[in-house]
Amino acid sequence: MRRAAIERLLPAAYQRACVPGSVLWALLDVMEALHAPDEAVLADVDALFDPYRAPDGMVTYLARWVAMDHVVASPRPDAPPPLPLGRLRDLVSHGALLARWRGTPYGMRRALEVATGTGGYAIDEPRDRPFHVVVTVPPAAAGQLAVITRIVEAEKPASTTAEIVVAEEPP
Repeated sequence: MRRAAIERLLPAAYQRACVPGSVLWALLDVMEALHAPDEAVLADVDALFDPYRAPDGMVTYLARWVAMDHVVASPRPDAPPPLPLGRLRDLVSHGALLARWRGTPYGMRRALEVATGTGGYAIDEPRDRPFHVVVTVPPAAAGQLAVITRIVEAEKPASTTAEIVVAEEPP
């Protein structure tokens, strides 16, 4: 809030006493300076909720808002996020789509692709094992099995068991 706007809120007696060089004048300048950081945040508040413009620390919070907390959950509060920040931003931006398709093979495949940045996942439901899915991970994503396991456990239907296998490298 600008000094002049603060001054207009004061009673008339104070407004008359607020002249350059007075203590009240200096106090209003200090008040203006104290309001500046908060006003800067409020002027760009929509950036806090945009996964690609939000500050780095806010992205994990946004992931929890779109029900992706199983991906960012860690055993220790000081542990680094399990995904690079760019992947986490992508995951948050796709949160509504992923929520709509949760519990389906498409939803699981899409969540895995967005989180790992790798395509080529296969999700099979063997006929000889009802209520079981086999998720085949492409070799390029084999180093991210911890995150993949978290996503598969959260995205599969609750009554279903899951098995995760890494595909063979093509010869």
